Amino acid sequence: MRAVAHDLRAPLRHVVSFAPLLREAVEELAQAAPAAADAAQDAQEFAATMEHAARKMSAMLEGMAQVSRAARTPLAIDALDWVALTLRVVQPLQAAHPQVQWQLPQGRAMVQADAASLQAAMEAALANAIKFSAGQAQPHIRVQLLPSTDGSWQWQVQDNGVGFDSQRAPSLGQLFQRMHRDAEFEGAGCGLALVQTVVQRHGGQWRVQAQPQAGCTLTLVVPAAA
Repeated sequence: MRAVAHDLRAPLRHVVSFAPLLREAVEELAQAAPAAADAAQDAQEFAATMEHAARKMSAMLEGMAQVSRAARTPLAIDALDWVALTLRVVQPLQAAHPQVQWQLPQGRAMVQADAASLQAAMEAALANAIKFSAGQAQPHIRVQLLPSTDGSWQWQVQDNGVGFDSQRAPSLGQLFQRMHRDAEFEGAGCGLALVQTVVQRHGGQWRVQAQPQAGCTLTLVVPAAA
């Protein structure tokens, strides 16, 4: 997966680089031959569509590479406070998205985990929550940590966004699987694949609950520290 993502980047960069040059050339030709203005306009739209598709493919390849890194990078498992890590991850998001109302956990929740990979999974989950709740009049994201009877901790992020039909949830976690069309929300469909990879490497679980226009709750389960 990593090699595929790497090898495809070079030809894709050529497409992204030459699309603007093609638009400039078409514009010059249109100015030189006014009778071809309609054809030039069509060519401009075709070039713009090509450039947009290439940029989307670039995002998909970057997501694929990130999932591959999460699956291959050695884990440095240690006891860490999941509450403290949550607050550290959320802090820059609060500054970047001041319109979002946050409800955050308190106290301590000690788990056995690799801080870097767990943070990457949390960032992906929170990015989804922000994206899908951004259209609400008052976007609200609640993050909480709940102890389980089996000696693990549950990290839950709940948003009041658009949600989706939960019957389609089994396909989530696979690369490029999305619940919404590109015209509605941009994305590469790699975020939950990253979440699944990280959680499974920790010996944990994850699940999603959602309803159309009623928000979404994503839960990550990781073993507690001894």
